[in-house]
Amino acid sequence: MKSTAVAYSNIAFIKYWGRKNEELRLPTNGSISMTLDNLYTTTTIEFSSNFKEDSFEIDGHKTNNPKLSKHLNRIRTLAKSNLKAKVVSKNNFPASTGLSSSASGFAALTIAACDALDIKISKKEMSILSRQGSGSSCRSIYGGFVEWKDADTSEESYAEKLHNKDHWNLIDIVCVVSHEKKLIPTSEGQTYARTSPFFEKRLSYINSRIQDCKEIIKKKDFTKLGELIEHEALDLHCIMLSSTPALIYWSTGTLKMMKLVQQWRQEGLEVYFTVNTGQNIHLICEEKNKEKLIEKIKSLNFVNNYFINNPGSSPKITQEHLF
Repeated sequence: MKSTAVAYSNIAFIKYWGRKNEELRLPTNGSISMTLDNLYTTTTIEFSSNFKEDSFEIDGHKTNNPKLSKHLNRIRTLAKSNLKAKVVSKNNFPASTGLSSSASGFAALTIAACDALDIKISKKEMSILSRQGSGSSCRSIYGGFVEWKDADTSEESYAEKLHNKDHWNLIDIVCVVSHEKKLIPTSEGQTYARTSPFFEKRLSYINSRIQDCKEIIKKKDFTKLGELIEHEALDLHCIMLSSTPALIYWSTGTLKMMKLVQQWRQEGLEVYFTVNTGQNIHLICEEKNKEKLIEKIKSLNFVNNYFINNPGSSPKITQEHLF
């Protein structure tokens, strides 16, 4: 009753912010993402009658986060099991810094736990289950380009694949400008969304933006995609900055990179940025501009590290256990 899963983070082109239902994590709007092949979480779980309580270790640190046991309880209910579990999880990138570690983390936990307890469910059902632990994790159940559907019921709010990973070889370079963990977690920040005076305005056009994004990805129009995702990221942070309390996730390095991206475009290098709920920033370019962009990033003393990503795969089960 032991299993190890590897799941990949994703970058949302259209972001989800705000929830209709906190318990079920039903979003106020749909979203679109690309799974990333070089940001991933590896999670090993074992269920045993020898364990008196659940134990969790993430990146070498013990944690007693009740969200994790609560999610395992959902899975145990499906399996009609009351066995406690030992969980060890490792990220290959800094967690809680705006790089969607909860997406890859809860996807890996859900898949490994279901495999260990021999739960046979469809990908759609896995997406619904994972969503209840972390909303964005429902998108990490799939590789390639993914849409998470807006719905009013749990059974209808799930992610599905739009295109395989080989549909469009976009390059996503994550620039780590700080390893500091954010003061207000994304899950808590989501609850402030409706306090922004701009929140309802965003909802009025978000479905149109989603349709535009799907059409752009289908046609592989890079310029239009870049323009859209930058607007979308800045829109999202307008909501955060104007909420009560204000959520200021950016750091000095984030702003420096945003300005440089605009400058590089004026100089002829077509690159665009997007930012999630944190300070670290994603730069999107085409394959033909990858090496030129990497050289520019290497010259920046405020970038601590960077990760080069292509569109990634679905999660996988591996026999390389962490314990």
